[in-house]
Amino acid sequence: MDWYPLYNSLRIAAISTAVVFFLGLLTAYYIARLPRLVKGALDVVLTLPLVLPPTVVGWLLLVLLGPNRPVGAWVLAHFGVRLVMTWWSAVFATVAVAFPLMYRTARGAFESFDQTLAEAGATLGRSNTWIFWRVRMPVCRQGILAGTVLAFARALGEYGATSMIAGYTPGRTATISTTVYQLWRTGSDGAALRWVLVNVAISAVFLLAVNLLEDRQRRTGKGGGR
Repeated sequence: MDWYPLYNSLRIAAISTAVVFFLGLLTAYYIARLPRLVKGALDVVLTLPLVLPPTVVGWLLLVLLGPNRPVGAWVLAHFGVRLVMTWWSAVFATVAVAFPLMYRTARGAFESFDQTLAEAGATLGRSNTWIFWRVRMPVCRQGILAGTVLAFARALGEYGATSMIAGYTPGRTATISTTVYQLWRTGSDGAALRWVLVNVAISAVFLLAVNLLEDRQRRTGKGGGR
């Protein structure tokens, strides 16, 4: 059994989750503080990939990053790098579809944050950076953790946009999702089932670990309160 699709899927999901974690936090933090009208307009733009079909997202990325398209042609001409049909092309797709999940959950957590805690830190002479990482993030960790889990799960299972921008080449761009489709298409239902079970097992283990971590944090918080 060729394990490359597993390795590639985990690699793509880990990279895209790291990207959307910091990008989603930064975007959510600043947008949560904007006026309602501006926030609403930006919210529509930033969460649009969440409601668009993945194939539409993939097509839009091809229009932007293809070798004969504006960004793709410029990068190819100046750096000799193709932005499509490589394993890391899938990172663009997974970031696009996973970002709204991280952004929405993080923004909700930041909007529910008690601002008086930040003001108290400011009166003690703490910087905004210190307050963000040592006060705001710990208080909002449940929502942020949920967003991270959702982003990873979405990136791990992404198929539509990934198949359009990265394609399917065994040993080069294949992921679990694209491999399952190719195996099903060629009638290899047994092999497809094995990959489905691998994907389910990874997702279940990851979710279980997160649930155990949340339970531990809640118990620690209650113990600290006593």
